[in-house]
Amino acid sequence: MIYLDNSATTKPFPDVVKSYSTVATEFFGNPSSLHSIGGQAEKLLTQARMQIADLLGVKSNEIYFTSGGTEGNNFALKGAANAYQGRGKHIITTEIEHDSIHKVMEQLQEDGFTITYLPVDENGLVSVEDIKSNIRKDTSIVSIMHVNNEIGSIQPIAEIGSVIKKQKPSVLFHVDGVQGIGKLPVELKKANIDLYTISAHKFHGLKGNGVLYIREGLVLAPLLAGGGQERNYRSGTENVAGAVSTAKALRMQLDNQLHKKDKLVELNRYLRENLAKMEDVVIHSPLDKSIPHIINFSILGIKAEVFVHALEKHNIYLSTTSACSSKSNTVSKTLTSMEVAKDVAESSFRISLHYDNTLEEIKITIEKIADTIKWLRGVMK
Repeated sequence: MIYLDNSATTKPFPDVVKSYSTVATEFFGNPSSLHSIGGQAEKLLTQARMQIADLLGVKSNEIYFTSGGTEGNNFALKGAANAYQGRGKHIITTEIEHDSIHKVMEQLQEDGFTITYLPVDENGLVSVEDIKSNIRKDTSIVSIMHVNNEIGSIQPIAEIGSVIKKQKPSVLFHVDGVQGIGKLPVELKKANIDLYTISAHKFHGLKGNGVLYIREGLVLAPLLAGGGQERNYRSGTENVAGAVSTAKALRMQLDNQLHKKDKLVELNRYLRENLAKMEDVVIHSPLDKSIPHIINFSILGIKAEVFVHALEKHNIYLSTTSACSSKSNTVSKTLTSMEVAKDVAESSFRISLHYDNTLEEIKITIEKIADTIKWLRGVMK
């Protein structure tokens, strides 16, 4: 099997699965219990929080465990919007955010908030000047993804954070870091980020686990009420095994980022060079301003779903758009925002790599893509 859909989800590291199993079976106590079994679980939860904080360069009391990216984005935006609406009910975001941002914005708009959706250029990048010029007296939040999940474009979040805080320091800066963490270095404090979302299954952790960074001093309106866990922000018995395994996965992925990035750059280069040689193939991921993990391209005249299933017969797995919308048959809003023609966007594909993909796998993939295109064009005649 050649798995090239890592932006949808990653295969968990074996050591991560082992750590989850060990904690779930041997340290199964409720961290809120007063007895020693509960105390052991609470200690592990505290250690996991401290480890993640250290890896992100923040304080442990700024780390909150969630169920993943969707919950983290919902909590960050709804929690901040409701808590700080006295500062204003205007929010700035982009046209190419993940649905867990876009749908929240629609809900907030129904609640009386005004949303400004900024366009992106042909590389899928938002203009920092556009952000600056759209900040108003009643702007309370700016939410920008670090890395686009479809084409891999990298937004200049450090520059954006600096502009926001210089122009209006009270504006909260939220970054969806789900596709960026473990792939790009990020310094949350230096980038002036107030809220930062990550999801474990995007970096070889387990599904149903995530983290939201909330800058010290902020007070959000909680989504969940109950027993007061996670310092009253996320009530419900904590997933200790999930937290421990997330900390382990993040450490391992950041180690990969440090030592294996150059290899990934080479794989991306090989893909680009060989896809570019194919007739009627258009590459959408920008050359210099996207992560090497993602390459998005269209094969003109080929239906996306048909091609994906045809390639699957060779045991090669890639995707069309993001996993959250791939079954809805909707045209990529990212490519549409980049002014890619509808018929071209409808035949787009995403290859998303992980650090242990090999050159041999990529050579086989290129060969099978070429063979499949030739076969499909023959069938279509």
